[in-house]
Amino acid sequence: MAICAKLSHTLTSKFKKANLYYVAATVVLCCTFYVIGLWPQGGDVTTIQLSSTAILPTLPCNPSIKTPNPTPSSSISIDFTAHHIADSLTALSPSARVNHFPSCNPEFSEYTPCEDSKRSLKFDRNMLIYRERHCPEKNELLKCRIPAPFGYKPPFRWPESRASVWYANVPHKHLTIEKAGQNWVRFKGDRFVFPGGGTMFPRGADAYIDDIGKLIKLKDGSIRTAIDTGCGVASWGAYLLSRDILPISFAPKDTHEAQVQFALERGVPALIGILATNRLPYPARAFDMAHCSRCLIPWGKYDGLYLIEVDRILRPGGYWILSGPPINWEDHWRGWNRTAGDLKAEQDQIESVARSLCWKKAIQRGDLAIWQKPTNHMHCKINRKVFRKPPFCQEQDPDKAWYTKIDACLSPLPEVSNVRDVAGGPLVNWPERLTAVPPRIASASIEGVTAEGFSKDTELWKKRVTHYKALDGQLAERGRYRNILDMNAWLGGFAAALVDDPVWVMNVVPVEAEVNTLGVIYERGLIGTYQSWCKAMSTYPRTYDFIHADSVFTLYQDRCEIEDILLEMDRVLRPQGSVIFRDDVDVLVNVKSIVDGLQWDSRMVDHEGGPHVREKLLIATKQYWTVPAPDQDKQ
Repeated sequence: MAICAKLSHTLTSKFKKANLYYVAATVVLCCTFYVIGLWPQGGDVTTIQLSSTAILPTLPCNPSIKTPNPTPSSSISIDFTAHHIADSLTALSPSARVNHFPSCNPEFSEYTPCEDSKRSLKFDRNMLIYRERHCPEKNELLKCRIPAPFGYKPPFRWPESRASVWYANVPHKHLTIEKAGQNWVRFKGDRFVFPGGGTMFPRGADAYIDDIGKLIKLKDGSIRTAIDTGCGVASWGAYLLSRDILPISFAPKDTHEAQVQFALERGVPALIGILATNRLPYPARAFDMAHCSRCLIPWGKYDGLYLIEVDRILRPGGYWILSGPPINWEDHWRGWNRTAGDLKAEQDQIESVARSLCWKKAIQRGDLAIWQKPTNHMHCKINRKVFRKPPFCQEQDPDKAWYTKIDACLSPLPEVSNVRDVAGGPLVNWPERLTAVPPRIASASIEGVTAEGFSKDTELWKKRVTHYKALDGQLAERGRYRNILDMNAWLGGFAAALVDDPVWVMNVVPVEAEVNTLGVIYERGLIGTYQSWCKAMSTYPRTYDFIHADSVFTLYQDRCEIEDILLEMDRVLRPQGSVIFRDDVDVLVNVKSIVDGLQWDSRMVDHEGGPHVREKLLIATKQYWTVPAPDQDKQ
């Protein structure tokens, strides 16, 4: 036992000595490496203060700001503030800036690139192909700013704008002469006035809509979206708005000079467009109601091709309304300067096409005829044994509608299990429709979008629009803006957040977007269109008061030139109108350099989440300027 105790004591003593050696060696090594670490900084090992502020000097985030080396006696505090806030971003050098874009010649004040009348003459007149979109090639693009006409004024505010437009803004009297007896538009002093008349509604659009309301339900919220084909000055759409029905009106840029331009100046949603050989730029099952009042579209020709296209964009159970020739031809054929037999044959042809589409004629009373699309295609598929034309389309995306030819086939509705079911899912009535989960999302038809994600997106945009209004006083001012464009609308959350303001929003889903969500936007009771921003929009200059561009330039990176998109935005934006760009900070720095070249007033601000978020906002306002006065041109 004594031997064991002595051995244990000896081993313990040796281990303690070894530990002392290890500790001493560690201390020597630490001191050595510490001295080596100080050596590049030029520090005096014997005199330097061992404080955290001396060892970790504060350096600026901005490398362009030079800071002298810290001295041993200086006391430097650590700066925890953000250095990447929008206000302090480094401006590009003058050599990196884009030159100012000059003003285009005054003759381009109403230039619509893809509907240019000179270019259209090169194309086939058969089926009005020459009036479809035909855009300039890249080497033909204008690199100048479209001027407003001399004397241009901010439009009247809604609802006064529905009845009045400044002559200087749309200096065309052609329609006042051609439609003088039809009460479309009149010229008085310095403005045009719109009595609300039309060829087929001499008592005014309001009374005409009341007549429709006696035949179908317009007040219960079941009808929210409508399309007016061959709209004239869009009085039908203008008066639908007061009934909480949101229309899109379209007409070609033709001999009826500026009819769509009048509609837009009045504050009514409209686009330049025509039924010819291409599909209309809207998804399938978009509209609750379609309308034609003497719109001069040959509905019965070409195997009913144009009614086939109307069927595609009508939702299940939707209505098609027709007034004018040949409806009620028995009373009007002498005044229409056509034979009774000719008009009867035209109506018979329309009736036959409607039956082949499985439409039911709901009612014809006086000058109005209304058909209804079926809520599903269960019976229609059985009827194909009788009506062999048009056949059902095979393996075709009914939502695809950008430079897509109209096929003489019937777009099949989604399958149902019961004859009483609504294909694709029923829509709730407006206004609940705005926030209810759209059927396309509920059925998991939209990749990557769930009901929960939809609800979160709706709430997110309410917060963002509140933030926008705090930044842009003009957006917050009720009635300052009327026509709004959302260039990359996603689920329509931005437009939904503005629903209580006296505005309408054209929601654009870019054709380059990974997911086609325009059908969802329509199911919410909103409107929109497809568009590629590498091409011009089918609208007149000075269409929109406000533009929202969320991640547009990230989407189009390496697809087309930033400056061409910005020049198009400048073309469609009204003088003194505003834009909110939302994108990555590096992208927006480049955008701002071109915006400065457009002579817009702009400022970069932080994301609503604070300065540490890379995404920033660029708020820009287009300056007021016009072509010179006529006497200045002469000088």
